[in-house]
Amino acid sequence: MLIGVIADDFTGASDIAVTLSKGEKGQGGLATTQYLGIPQHPAGPEVEAGVIALKSRSIPAQDAVEQSLAACEWLLEQGCEQIVFKYCSTFDSTDEGNIGPVTDALAQRLQVQQVVMCPSFPAMGRTLYQGHLFVNDKLLNESGMEHHPLTPMKDACLLRVLQRQSRNAVLNIAWQKVCEGEIALRQSMDAAGNGERCLLLVDAICEEDLITIGRASRGVRLLTGGSGIALGLGHNFIQEGRAKGKKTTLPLVNGPEAILVGSCSGATRGQIEEHQKEHPVLMVDVKDVLTGIVGADQLVEFIFRHQGKSPLVYSSGTPESVKKIQQEFGRENVAAALDNLFGETAKKLVATGTRRIIVGGGETSGAVVSALNLHALTIGDEIDIGVPAMVSKGNNPLALALKSGNFGGKDFFSRAVKALQGPVME
Repeated sequence: MLIGVIADDFTGASDIAVTLSKGEKGQGGLATTQYLGIPQHPAGPEVEAGVIALKSRSIPAQDAVEQSLAACEWLLEQGCEQIVFKYCSTFDSTDEGNIGPVTDALAQRLQVQQVVMCPSFPAMGRTLYQGHLFVNDKLLNESGMEHHPLTPMKDACLLRVLQRQSRNAVLNIAWQKVCEGEIALRQSMDAAGNGERCLLLVDAICEEDLITIGRASRGVRLLTGGSGIALGLGHNFIQEGRAKGKKTTLPLVNGPEAILVGSCSGATRGQIEEHQKEHPVLMVDVKDVLTGIVGADQLVEFIFRHQGKSPLVYSSGTPESVKKIQQEFGRENVAAALDNLFGETAKKLVATGTRRIIVGGGETSGAVVSALNLHALTIGDEIDIGVPAMVSKGNNPLALALKSGNFGGKDFFSRAVKALQGPVME
């Protein structure tokens, strides 16, 4: 294993895994496996990049640090030469963390002086310029992320956001320096901090910038960012002849399908509206879940009644309605109830024959794969930007697609069902 990734949620892990797998411009990258939690056994010899998916984005900072360090140790034991800490391209965090504390801890463990950081994901409209994060043409704090139910982002200046979280100096390497090319950028990276440990927020507004950052990071021990940070990393090992640079052929799985959605993002709500034009959709009232009126059995019954028609169940709502429920029942109670609902639903579905599962929402994805006790996933082709088709390793495999709330086109769910359909191939 050459590159090891620690991802702070499950959909983010899939996102960077497919970036490593497809390589630059989709020409083939590293043989990549996504692990659901910290593995208990060594990686297979075929794995060139390993991505450990944690559920650490919204937990207490110290717990996130401990889990991330444990993941780092396993990756180092597999021989990883480069560690990447992956978080959302909208820098989802609070003033307490968890991005800064985890980055500080990894830098201390790996004994590095400069940490390269870049959340940019231009394909999804997320760009960093002069240390400020934009979502399409809006500053982060005006993009809708200021209303996120768990990690509201109210400051677009990541220099300030990160400095509130980190014990180390936070510096910006401007886009103009990135434009000078990988050699000039590497010189600036190496010279930053005057010998003191520092976190380097490197601007990027297009994929070419990210490739420049990746190539300039040859031999860099620790990077952090969105999935785009990995665009140029595999190239370095392929160019050295240490990785094969081939595309992965993914076995696809036949069987009943189900779509489970727990995101309240605007993009996901639009996808649900599009899907229900031709497919059965069931809305779950969050208050009914919290009061015990609705449980997993009702969701399973609906899905099996509409088997073969791409049925979808969701608990999504407007940011205003979600906030009202959280105020009444408590944010943690709401999150735990929905995680339990979708996790139990997924277990019951798989136990009765469902073989393909599409999940919308990062927290919901984490709940589903945790409940299913899956250990490792082979990464296949991209269904939509940042969302791969995946198949679980082992006997009786499952096909999965885990979608972050803001990802995917309007017809994502129907396309995901088709992308996961087909006979199992040896």
